[in-house]
Amino acid sequence: MKTVLNALLFCLIMLPATLMAQSTATGTVTDKANAMPLPGVNVIIKGTSRGASTDFDGNYSIEISEGEILVFSYVGYTTKEIEFTGQSTIDVAIEEDAAQLDEVVLIGYGSTTKQDATGAVEKVGDEEFNRGAIVAPQQLISGKAAGVRVTSNGGAAGEGGEIRIRGGASLSATNDPLIVIDGLPIDQRGGAQGSANALNAINPADIEDFVVLKDASATAIYGSRASNGVILITTKKGSVNQPLKIEYGLQVSTRRVANTVDVLSGEEYRDLASNPNFDSSTLGNASTNWQDEIYSTGVGAIHNVTVSKGFENSNYRINFNHASQEGALEDLYERNGLNVSYVQRLLDNDLKLTFVGKAIQDEYSYKRDAGAIGAAISFDPTQPVRDENGDYTQYGTSANLAPVNPLFLLENYEDRQTIKRVISNFNIDYKFWFLKDLTFNLNAGIDYAENDGFKFIAANPNNAGGFPTDEVSNGLNRNTSLDFYLNYKKDIESINTKIDLTAGHAFQEFYIEGFFDRTTNTNITQTDINRNALESYFARASFDIADKYLISASFRRDGSSRFSEDNRVGYFPGVSVGWKLMNESFLEDSFFSNLKLRAGWGVTGQQEIGSNYGYLRIYTPSRNNAANIQIGSTSTGEPIFISTLRPQGFDENLKWEETTQYNVALDFGFFNNRLNGTIDGYYRETEDLLSRVPVPAGANLTDILLTNVGAVTSRGLEVSLNGVIYQKENFGWDTNFNITLQQQEITSLSLNDDPDYFIPTGGISGGVGNQIQIFKPGYDPSTFFVFRQVYDSEGNPIEGSYVDVNGDNQITEADRQPYKKATPDAFIGFTNNFNYKKFDLNFTFRGSFGNYVYNNSASDRGNINAVVNQPGYQANAHANYLDTGFTNQNLFSDYYIQRADFVRLDNVSLGYTIPFEKITLRASLTASNLFVITKYDGLDPEISNGIENNFYPRTRDVVLGLNFTF
Repeated sequence: MKTVLNALLFCLIMLPATLMAQSTATGTVTDKANAMPLPGVNVIIKGTSRGASTDFDGNYSIEISEGEILVFSYVGYTTKEIEFTGQSTIDVAIEEDAAQLDEVVLIGYGSTTKQDATGAVEKVGDEEFNRGAIVAPQQLISGKAAGVRVTSNGGAAGEGGEIRIRGGASLSATNDPLIVIDGLPIDQRGGAQGSANALNAINPADIEDFVVLKDASATAIYGSRASNGVILITTKKGSVNQPLKIEYGLQVSTRRVANTVDVLSGEEYRDLASNPNFDSSTLGNASTNWQDEIYSTGVGAIHNVTVSKGFENSNYRINFNHASQEGALEDLYERNGLNVSYVQRLLDNDLKLTFVGKAIQDEYSYKRDAGAIGAAISFDPTQPVRDENGDYTQYGTSANLAPVNPLFLLENYEDRQTIKRVISNFNIDYKFWFLKDLTFNLNAGIDYAENDGFKFIAANPNNAGGFPTDEVSNGLNRNTSLDFYLNYKKDIESINTKIDLTAGHAFQEFYIEGFFDRTTNTNITQTDINRNALESYFARASFDIADKYLISASFRRDGSSRFSEDNRVGYFPGVSVGWKLMNESFLEDSFFSNLKLRAGWGVTGQQEIGSNYGYLRIYTPSRNNAANIQIGSTSTGEPIFISTLRPQGFDENLKWEETTQYNVALDFGFFNNRLNGTIDGYYRETEDLLSRVPVPAGANLTDILLTNVGAVTSRGLEVSLNGVIYQKENFGWDTNFNITLQQQEITSLSLNDDPDYFIPTGGISGGVGNQIQIFKPGYDPSTFFVFRQVYDSEGNPIEGSYVDVNGDNQITEADRQPYKKATPDAFIGFTNNFNYKKFDLNFTFRGSFGNYVYNNSASDRGNINAVVNQPGYQANAHANYLDTGFTNQNLFSDYYIQRADFVRLDNVSLGYTIPFEKITLRASLTASNLFVITKYDGLDPEISNGIENNFYPRTRDVVLGLNFTF
């Protein structure tokens, strides 16, 4: 007992001393150059994990004992250390670190600094991303980079977008760029079956930056998959010496379609009764806007919980995210994802181990293919949604081909896909102990996905003999990659030259297995296996001479299993040079803060041809009794079938597409780089185009063959400007503007260079097999192929009257002419960021100019026969009929080719940051697709292929965001 009392007495005596030893240090961290407060500066007690970070006003508070050392660190600034000797206030001014501010950018199997880059490389960081409830990562950079056009595929839940870098380089093969996530190249066909967007597996909140490689000198090191550019995505991994940080983000959204197709209202439809062919007895008593009936307000929510911490030699980051997004057709997309990254540094930082793992479950409930959009456009607007019995109103079994009630279609259609996917890679980066300038880097990655699907389509209620459709499906996608390289960097002072040498090897295999079992009027069971591999050797050498002259050369040798042994290997070189003019003595006192001239040349390839065995003589067995041959019956009367073998067309000389590209550019900066920009000009030519072309009868086992034929060229000019317009303590304004001018032309399309040869393309509704676009030498690949419409004196189109182009006094196919195109001549992005005290505001405009859209909704249904000339029923018409009075479809009239220039307010976000003592809260309100300025009178001027038909309308989204940082 006496011992316990003595211990208590000792504690009471020591308690005041202990309290006196622990003190609170407070202060403000500012930028030494302009005295502005710096938020987010790490304040760590050296040798411990205790720390804090500055708030929005640069203030911090930390418990500290006398003699301990405070370490102040911030990205882009020099680290500063101060010993605590009892001061109650420690204000610190830190200065920019020129070495860190020379921004590091990835270039493929390595990195360089922004000032040393000689290729067309553009980096977009997370502070520049578009805001809002974004589930498709490509939407983050829409409008942010010159030469990069991102076009949303519509307003469906979980919908992705089409990315085009410098317009694409192919005709029939893919024009999608190669996407590399943390060093792992993703399958260009999509990472998982059943997914609307291969990138949806990546949580947008986990992305640190996109690096876009645009010209061939930058992309040649990726060889056979780089003709359409390369996008390198780096995810967040935390940082060393960072205190424990817990973040929670919530985004709640609503979305509604921004526009609908203009069809006849109930009253306008009743006015058709004056037409002698109109049957007024079919009219109902309602006035139903069927598009309003099928489209509803979708809601969504995105949750992100992130925990990160950095130690002296390691750091980790863990994120759990849940996203739910409803579409306007009551379709649904949900994602649950766990993302983990861990970085460990060993051997005095000579060895760096990085693990990144993503486990994702995506769930889709599709409605886009239910047919409800087309039915809503064509269904009689005078009919009620339900009949007197409470059932959905239908045309009846006397009209087998009539549209089905669109609400019935939505209610009786199910298409569900569940995708479980793992994307993971492990990286080793090791500096050799005997030669510190030599580094070994190994990256092993896997992208593995399994999907399970179910589809149900009810029998057509207008068809008494109709069958429902039941289908189950499953699949497996496996993408495995292993690459390694040696890198040697050395500053050779004797010749005033820095060298950077890289050489390595890569192997990647893709395996896809798919199965479905479909039951309808016939039963079909099918299993497909798809497998191909790519083995590569690559090298790069870069030289920086006297910090003025830059030379870089790369080379890749690719071998693909998709081609025969004679054509299996491709060689892809690239060379670029740069001249840092601002480091020359004659510009020493100029008004330039940066001036660099660069140029590049390179060759890249295209191996995404669709078929893995197009060079082999392949026979495909029949897969069900519908394709088998009956040779009799069993004793019980059961039919006996034997399977058949169907030969496939082949081209044993099939080989790579090859794209050669030239690039010349100027990088510049003024006023200490507060105003900076880039001007890039390029010329690109693709030869040995992969295309499906007709072949003479008997020359092959098919009449349409995939082969190498023709060439296409493109040229363009890209301008990007960045400016810090105003920057003071309480107010800041910076802006980005980019514009891209582009032109593309087919120069050859046949084996004999016939200038009159063409290939129809661009399928449309109306008739059977009709096409509205053309591949033809001398024209853009998206050019329309139409008759030239004749107009009366009042400017109204005269039905069936076209220009007799060849003067033979008759209108034939020979009078159809190439006319206008879907790809724009120019497109722009314009972003502004403002901050005032604790408020921030940013908005982005996008624009497109010189592009045209074919209004297939109007050409198909903008005529009276769309109403009256139907077998057993009367349907609705497009409102364009009121303008033309057309009796029949005039599908190939250039009247329906409409100019589709537009400027869209794509994204606006207003935020307010509230710093509490231990919590920082940022509240934001974001809206996307607020308005579009355009003369196009159809649904939407932004259609990627230029043909508007049953397009799922884009939505207008409003998002409330709350972000907590602990």
